[in-house]
Amino acid sequence: QVQLVESGGGLVQPGGSLRLSCAASGGIRSIYAMGWYRQAPGKQRDLVARIISGGTTDYADSVKGRFTISRDNAKNTVYLQMNSMKPEDTAVYYCNADLRTGWGLRDIFWGQGTQVTVSS
Repeated sequence: QVQLVESGGGLVQPGGSLRLSCAASGGIRSIYAMGWYRQAPGKQRDLVARIISGGTTDYADSVKGRFTISRDNAKNTVYLQMNSMKPEDTAVYYCNADLRTGWGLRDIFWGQGTQVTVSS
């Protein structure tokens, strides 16, 4: 069974940095894309950044120049380096993967979410 396990969330001061990690495991044949979404209280879940299998990346305008997404294909792991963080970055961050399972099913999978709070 496919699982996405996130780590690295927490409390950080404005201007600080955090690094999120997400490891995918459990009968994976191939991964087409991985990404990060976030959801603040009372708001919808929005894309933060994603990276496709060829290495192409895509970022929300609000994080361009501050956040960097990267991926270790050998470990089926995606990272989100967050720098110059702002209070408005506070949200639950969810990992997302578009992958094909060992059974041949292609589907979207989600992690359980990790809280990121930016506050002094």
